[in-house]
Amino acid sequence: MIKVEKRNGLIVDFDGEKIVNAISKAMAETEIGIDEEIARQIADKSYETFSNLDVVHIEKIQDFVEVQLMKTRPDVAKKYILYRDERARLRKYGWVMSDLQRDIYEKKYRFEIETFDEFLTRVSGGNSFIKKAIKDKKFMPAGRILAGRGLDKHGRKMTLSNCYVMPKVEDNIESIFDTAKYMARTYSYGGGVGLTLSKLRPKGARVNNAASTTTGAVSFMDLYSLVTGLIGMRGRRGALMLNLDCDHPDIEDFIDVKNDLSRVKYANISVNITDKFMEAVIDDKEFELYFKVEATGEEIRKIIRARDLFRKLAKNNWNMAEPGMLFTNRINSWHLMSEDETFEFAGVNPCAEETLPAFGSCNLSSINLSEFVRNPFTPRAEFEFERFGEMVREGVIFLNEVLDENMKLHPLPQQREMAKELRQIGLGIMGVADMFIKLGIRYGNQESIDLIHQIGKVLVNEALRQSALLAKEQGPFPRYREEAILKSPFLISNANDDVLELINKYGLRNSQLLTIPPTGSISTLIGCSNGLEPIFQISYTRKSESLHHEDTYYKVFTPIVKEYMDRNNITREEDLPGFFVTTSNLNYRDRIEVQAAWQQYIDASISSTVNVPNEFTIEEVEDLYLYAWEKGLKGVTIYRDGCARDGILIPNKSNLTNAEKIEKLQRELEEIVQEQLKEDPDTCPMCGGELIHSGGCSECQDCGYSPCSI
Repeated sequence: MIKVEKRNGLIVDFDGEKIVNAISKAMAETEIGIDEEIARQIADKSYETFSNLDVVHIEKIQDFVEVQLMKTRPDVAKKYILYRDERARLRKYGWVMSDLQRDIYEKKYRFEIETFDEFLTRVSGGNSFIKKAIKDKKFMPAGRILAGRGLDKHGRKMTLSNCYVMPKVEDNIESIFDTAKYMARTYSYGGGVGLTLSKLRPKGARVNNAASTTTGAVSFMDLYSLVTGLIGMRGRRGALMLNLDCDHPDIEDFIDVKNDLSRVKYANISVNITDKFMEAVIDDKEFELYFKVEATGEEIRKIIRARDLFRKLAKNNWNMAEPGMLFTNRINSWHLMSEDETFEFAGVNPCAEETLPAFGSCNLSSINLSEFVRNPFTPRAEFEFERFGEMVREGVIFLNEVLDENMKLHPLPQQREMAKELRQIGLGIMGVADMFIKLGIRYGNQESIDLIHQIGKVLVNEALRQSALLAKEQGPFPRYREEAILKSPFLISNANDDVLELINKYGLRNSQLLTIPPTGSISTLIGCSNGLEPIFQISYTRKSESLHHEDTYYKVFTPIVKEYMDRNNITREEDLPGFFVTTSNLNYRDRIEVQAAWQQYIDASISSTVNVPNEFTIEEVEDLYLYAWEKGLKGVTIYRDGCARDGILIPNKSNLTNAEKIEKLQRELEEIVQEQLKEDPDTCPMCGGELIHSGGCSECQDCGYSPCSI
């Protein structure tokens, strides 16, 4: 076998498929199109030509391919040469970026003056496979890894975990305020927080202190929101999820709390919904709200009509886009640890894609599915299952590397211990909508659902396979209990026989493997659709000021739409084929079907907001949530275009595009941060310590806070 020397000096086996793929990509951009026979002939001829050498440099192979294309397909040769030039530019300068992408890269993730290659080396940790996958936009670590990996060497205290869940708040004053302290420390290291309030006694319950009765679980939401505002509004903005069980006597106040715009401004809220409640809704039965105060023995009961509470939930979602719904029976039954009676989830992270135990955390990264489509936008387009499976395995390896590196970087010792004991990771996906468009498949139709099941089966099995192989080398996660894991319905339903055999033999290195995060910044950074969501819109209007200081408006197409139109010489969006669907014209049940199909293969959860049009009714909201529960989702919420929340957040909504709304909010928040720092530039806003000014910025030597941090 011929060996190939890559540009970084790495020696690998000759792979003719890579030549075929590169030529096919160039052919796809020509009028004649792809001729795979010619591509394979050139690949075979390359092997024969260099077969007398032990090692050949990659540049020599590419030079040879170039010459062969000039002889057979000059039109392709031109595209191939441009492709090589683009790759050379990419290695030196990075991707071609829009202003927004450049802003994300420069302001959020690039460290000081590091080059693009140095950025890739840092975030990949020197993992050459991952470095190339990031460069090729096939894989992207989550924001905490991009922003913080390797910076502990420079004295930066920053976790590589995006999210944490605190223990359920116990029903005593010490636990209530210990939780606030834990949250503040976690925010100072850049992590978001999820918190369950269901153990707190309801309003009016007796307390054995001067107050006589408590103000209730809902009253403490303001405390935790305030902590998030005080700490998280500086540097990286904090993220908080508060949730409450549907049978808690304070649940109605909880649902309504954010109708008061002065309260709980820095948190998202969700309700933990049980099957018992949903069945009562369907049967139009009464439902008991119940709480027993352990300290006093007092029992608090309230009987309500289930449909009334469900209508309140739906109406608030319709009007204010909160609270979301978390379906707890599905959450607790569909994961690898479901049969382990020693394990319990304490809540979900701020975007609800991570179900986690007390002090649990997760490192996240996502695979861009759209980059695994071969011959995109053509009748011969197909998904590359084998290469995708390889990416899944390498992604699991990478996240385990990050997990080990992050052990010492968690804000709290309890978080470090939990990460060590359970070794939870979160490998996710993005670019789902773009993938469907490249394949010519309509998002949400049966063909798309069938494809999800094919991809999902590869995703879960290759992730389990690699975790078992890591367990073979390094041992299973410390709290691994074979008898419990092997009884998991999630595992039994999804694992192939050969994968089950590996797990039987070696165990698993990780107690949690897969998730689907929202991927907001990272999907924007590489220009693909986010998470599993459909594309938001075909085009939008951008404003630009001319040389004569007059506003001019022009149409900008979503990246995948622009790419399709350019390849097919289309100039009007009216001429786009029917598989171009957006959040505004996608049936909400089809959107639920897509999420339900993915949830089959995801042991954690899925961040999910179903965008619906302004004319969407409260009755339709109710149907959406019922259907989501029936289809086995773990959680979902909606955002109705033009709802009251939209008007509150963005004045003069009709005059702003969605991109402008986001930019406006970012500017306003940045102004708040700067004003707060101006008030006392020498005092740390996190812990009150002294800020040390150096290197063009400042840093607190006590807690690691920096106004330059993310």
